[in-house]
Amino acid sequence: MAHEQSALVSSNATFVRPSYFYINGFENIPHIKYYYVFLCLVYAVTVLANSFIMAVIYLARNLHTAKYVVVFNLAVTDLCGSTALIPKLIETFLFEKQYISYEACLSSMFFVYVFMTMQSLSLLTLAYDRFVAIVFPLRYHVIVTKTAMLVILAVLWLFTLALISFTVSLITHLSFCGSLVIKSFFCDHGPTYALSCNNNSLNNIMAWVCFLVVLCIPIILIVLTYVCIAIALIRIATGAERVKAMRTCTSHLILVAIFYLPMVGNNIAAVVSYIHPNARIINNSLTQTMPAMLNPIIYSLRTEEVVDSVRKLYNIYSLRTEEISCDPPFGKDCFRHTHNQL
Repeated sequence: MAHEQSALVSSNATFVRPSYFYINGFENIPHIKYYYVFLCLVYAVTVLANSFIMAVIYLARNLHTAKYVVVFNLAVTDLCGSTALIPKLIETFLFEKQYISYEACLSSMFFVYVFMTMQSLSLLTLAYDRFVAIVFPLRYHVIVTKTAMLVILAVLWLFTLALISFTVSLITHLSFCGSLVIKSFFCDHGPTYALSCNNNSLNNIMAWVCFLVVLCIPIILIVLTYVCIAIALIRIATGAERVKAMRTCTSHLILVAIFYLPMVGNNIAAVVSYIHPNARIINNSLTQTMPAMLNPIIYSLRTEEVVDSVRKLYNIYSLRTEEISCDPPFGKDCFRHTHNQL
């Protein structure tokens, strides 16, 4: 009996799993609650802007193309990524609920990293779309079809889910027998596994793998894509055609700059110098929230196809509103007048 109890204790003590973690967040910053209020506004604009761009793509038939399948997917990941991060962040710090259960911590980590990875891979997929459109314009509609894009996105989603699931599951093989204070603004992977008191070398390897997949490889491929685009434009296009082709890329290039440059800057700064934890948290939180808000706004304002679709949808809505508002005695005349105006 004593031997069985000893074996049970040994088995349970293989991994020491805490019941909760403590999210440390910012330290000694006065009036920091105003920053969380600002994030509330960012989240509200993110929800409205991404919902708007998804509704436009869904309702406008001329946007039912392979390219806008990816734009729609990017809007979904932006919306879901912000939803996975900002409401929990506000609850944690604005309402001072900084204790989070072990299971909730891993769940939060999983969803934040899944949607962050898909944001990056969606931008890479858009780069592929622009590459084929400019380098192989005559074969574009054969190579880049809606079916092909759906297959590509499905493969990327499966790959992302498998990668992040494996990375997060490795946390369950760690023992936490010391500090339970996560020095970040959410259950960040690096600061969490760094608290373990047993061998976390595999977690460190997967952290580097995720860093390569989310940041390094997409940036390299996007840069190579635009090098090929630039070479193709120099060789085959006239000045006017170059300008027209590059206009189709400007929105994507702005999205790439907004998403990747802050991340690259944060990582370079962390390697070459010391960053105060408060500065690191502000940089990382803005890097993970602002692109999701700005992406749909940029696509709405800078893409002619989207602007034209919004105008057409507005005209259709105005037409239907005017038809409904016609008085019954003059309904026929009003209906004819409305259609003549359109």
